[in-house]
Amino acid sequence: MAVKIAMIVLFICVTVAIGLYARHHAGNVTDFVLGGRSVGPWLSAFAYGTTYFSAVIFVGYAGQFGWRFGLSSTWIGVGNALLGSLLAWVVLGRRTRRMTQALDAKTMPEFFGKRFDSRPLRITAALIVFVFLIPYTASVYNGLSRLFEMAFGMPYSVCIIGMAIVTCVYVVLGGYMATALNDAFQGIIMLLGIIAVIGAVLVSNGGLTQAVQSLASIGADGTATTGVFTSLFGPDGLALLSVIVLTSFGTWGLPQMVQKFYAIKDDRSIRIGTIISTVFAIVVAGGSYFLGGFGRLYASQISFLPSGAGVPVYDSIIPTMLSTLPDLLIGLVVILVLSASMSTLSSLVLTSSSTLTIDFIDGNLIKGMSQKSQVHWIRSLLVVFVIISALIALVQYNSSITFIAQLMGISWGALAGAFLAPFLYGLYWKRTTPAAVWASFVFAIALTVSNMAWGYLGSSIVAGALAMVGGLVIVPVVSLLTHPRPAEQVERMFACYDAVGDDMLSGDGMSPCSVDDTVSKQTV
Repeated sequence: MAVKIAMIVLFICVTVAIGLYARHHAGNVTDFVLGGRSVGPWLSAFAYGTTYFSAVIFVGYAGQFGWRFGLSSTWIGVGNALLGSLLAWVVLGRRTRRMTQALDAKTMPEFFGKRFDSRPLRITAALIVFVFLIPYTASVYNGLSRLFEMAFGMPYSVCIIGMAIVTCVYVVLGGYMATALNDAFQGIIMLLGIIAVIGAVLVSNGGLTQAVQSLASIGADGTATTGVFTSLFGPDGLALLSVIVLTSFGTWGLPQMVQKFYAIKDDRSIRIGTIISTVFAIVVAGGSYFLGGFGRLYASQISFLPSGAGVPVYDSIIPTMLSTLPDLLIGLVVILVLSASMSTLSSLVLTSSSTLTIDFIDGNLIKGMSQKSQVHWIRSLLVVFVIISALIALVQYNSSITFIAQLMGISWGALAGAFLAPFLYGLYWKRTTPAAVWASFVFAIALTVSNMAWGYLGSSIVAGALAMVGGLVIVPVVSLLTHPRPAEQVERMFACYDAVGDDMLSGDGMSPCSVDDTVSKQTV
């Protein structure tokens, strides 16, 4: 216990120290929210990866889908690496960096407002971000706190309060740069930790061959059929595909993920960051789901719901698997998940508070806010957002509202369903119209909320995947049926992609794809 506590204390000290160091890089809004748009490839790649994978993945998703699909759940990690990381960086990286820099957009709602010259779009997008990031943040608390209960016997509320305080301290102090530096530190811990944990779990089950054989001997639920949990695509290939779609392509429309491309300093950094991010995802995501695939070997030890239907408490599967490890490894696991959770939480609260300040409060509730005032509001809202999400996490824990994976599915489905298609088409297709963006917003939110209320699609995972796929169809169809924006304005925006080199500013200090002054004033 002394060793585990010492590891936690050391981790917190390093994290806060990084926040203190980074406070000098948070003097204005761009510095605080985007690190001055000067973040290199290593920090950007780790920031992307650690924001992507948190306790939601390691505890919630790995446990639930490892139980459902067995070793075939590893395909989810492979999809996250190839589609959610590699392809996302290739398709979105360069264009996002250039377009957002040219439009001087610091958030996703600001991008929508300036790209489509619509203040209502910007405000609506800001409200969607604020509302639907809360369930995701609450799920991050839950996953971490369950591991702390297993390792230290701490009350759930103490874990949540402690994590909230530490995250607030270093993000409020240093903003995006503190988050990025901590992400690199925490990402290294995650890489080393997941490798050590997988090795230890396999050894405790007689090695890889013996563990696979034991898993193969387990029959599918309600049948005597064996081998399904070690088959290539598991017992339900279609459901597995839905999870891959949501968790891989969902990142393309999540503001806290896409924002990493806003902050990266040049095109060369994007190319290097693509490789680093993909390798990180293969190890962390692939390793997490591979580990979760052995969850049924611990069926006699995990908790089941009192309904008698043989449904386990999914969030307890991974902690149960890890509880048999030596104390030193348990301490490492706690640090691993603490790293993953705090990196994700810091990105979520920074995204939400900056979006609410820049896109909703400034210019709407308060006119002409100064840079200093905006930074003050962002810092204050950071604290408010952490408190709200922590309260929701406590309420959820003491009720039967939902599991971690379902909370995350609601958030991802609404955000990615609303934003993915209009953001992607907005970067690539000049004909995309504001009406199409509205249609995507309405469709995704209506589908997610109605399914949450009545459950007609079975789960939030299916609803989220359907919302994203539907948006990819709705946006081009509505765009072709509605009036486009003036061609001259759109051409100026897209001129940034033709600029030579990484410096897109001309001699007069103007970006080649900046909109004219009239449009800029209307949008702002």
